[in-house]
Amino acid sequence: MSALVSADQLADRAVGPGAPVILDVRWDVAGGADRPAYREGHLPGAVFVDLDQELSDPPGEQGRHPLPRPERFAAAMRAAGVSPNRGVVVYDAASSLAAARAWWLLRYFRHADVAVLDGGLAAWVAAGYPLERGELPVPEPGDFVARPGGMPVVGAEQVLALAADGVLIDARAEQRFRGEIEPIDSVAGHIPGARNRPTQTNGAPFRAASELRDAFAALGVRPGVPVAVYCGSGVTAAHEVLALELAGYCAALYPGSWSEWIRDPERPVARGE
Repeated sequence: MSALVSADQLADRAVGPGAPVILDVRWDVAGGADRPAYREGHLPGAVFVDLDQELSDPPGEQGRHPLPRPERFAAAMRAAGVSPNRGVVVYDAASSLAAARAWWLLRYFRHADVAVLDGGLAAWVAAGYPLERGELPVPEPGDFVARPGGMPVVGAEQVLALAADGVLIDARAEQRFRGEIEPIDSVAGHIPGARNRPTQTNGAPFRAASELRDAFAALGVRPGVPVAVYCGSGVTAAHEVLALELAGYCAALYPGSWSEWIRDPERPVARGE
């Protein structure tokens, strides 16, 4: 399975032998996990996954959305019916911001067959496909085992060197990058040497691979140059990692991102362009 699947492609393989597990990951920063929206209508057979509770550890020194411990993540995925020999498709409302977090984690914990529904629930509905309502019966448990290391990561001790030797991308909005506003974290600004490319510019659905490739090239991304991405807490940066993969690049994620960086007052902070 490629990293993206269209509504038509998913509809063709959503039932019968080889059908993937479908995970609903609707969530936003302001309201958190949107289970009420799931009850109002979801893809047939989709299982709801709570990003804050199941795709993250509790907030702390490692930021607002630390990577979940392997056993925590594996338990959530097994409860959702995920097994290593069965594909998984993840989706959210439309943007794929939350879905990309689930995609990245499954890849990081070495699930080999994961895709994001491009355009999310909105694309499914626009294509004329049906929804189910209410809670899904408890699925048959899967046997997924989480093994870290399937996707590259960088830590706080590495990002400054990477920004100097490669390309460090800040996926937050321009005003937050410049330090003009900071609606969530206690310190405004960005990691010195980072280059700004807001995640939303990737499109919903995603822009064509050639367009993404040109956009990243403008930041200095090219073969052989190390690339890493961060955001506020490591959630939306996964969307940028996915966009980079579509463009043909393997980028590392800084999981703690800005919310971890500013925990240490000795770490430098830049403002402006």
